[in-house]
Amino acid sequence: MSMKQAVKNQKHNQKNRPETEAKLVKAIGEVLAERGFAKLGINAIARQAGVDKVLIYRYFDDLDGLMQAYAKSSDFWPSSIELLGDTNAREQLKTMPFAKAFAAVFRRYANALRSRPLTLEILSWETIERNALTIALEEVREAAGLELMAFLSEANPPSADWQAIANIFSGAIHYLAIRSRKVTVFSGMNIAGDEDWERLIASIEFLVENLPTDNASKHLTTGN
Repeated sequence: MSMKQAVKNQKHNQKNRPETEAKLVKAIGEVLAERGFAKLGINAIARQAGVDKVLIYRYFDDLDGLMQAYAKSSDFWPSSIELLGDTNAREQLKTMPFAKAFAAVFRRYANALRSRPLTLEILSWETIERNALTIALEEVREAAGLELMAFLSEANPPSADWQAIANIFSGAIHYLAIRSRKVTVFSGMNIAGDEDWERLIASIEFLVENLPTDNASKHLTTGN
């Protein structure tokens, strides 16, 4: 190959890099959905994307880097825009009574997870195995959780340990959403259907609205 042709090919590759990166990120989800974690490797991903595997190393350094890119994609984990909305929507949330704003955010969170069956598969998988993808998910989830907590702290909450409260609710949402992949009924509720999920979110609002405040809540946070 001549030097001129090599330069031309390099320019072509750089021009198409965003498209190729998107294909590779998408291919991870497709391989996982079709074949599972056991078949998730460089060769399978490159073949699924229809590109040379050397591009994975060139664009992402290695498979771990590609997995991190997948974990950060909105197809895998809900973005802050999906959960909180744009700037105007966030300001509107802050004008709502705190319990309603809190429930609205967690309604979006539950809907976002339930609409991502592959994400639920990976959340289930991470309870029994740690790999580059589940570790990347933990990092993305931690960052998203801190952003949600920061928003809630600005939404004029009553005195309470909102980090612990949010973890209780998000943990329950994770568990029930994961179970709903295989089991449709949990303690008499249809966790595969929208109607009973709305009951769950309404109950979150009720519980937050009726939490003790001021001196009573201080006993909850200090253990006295």
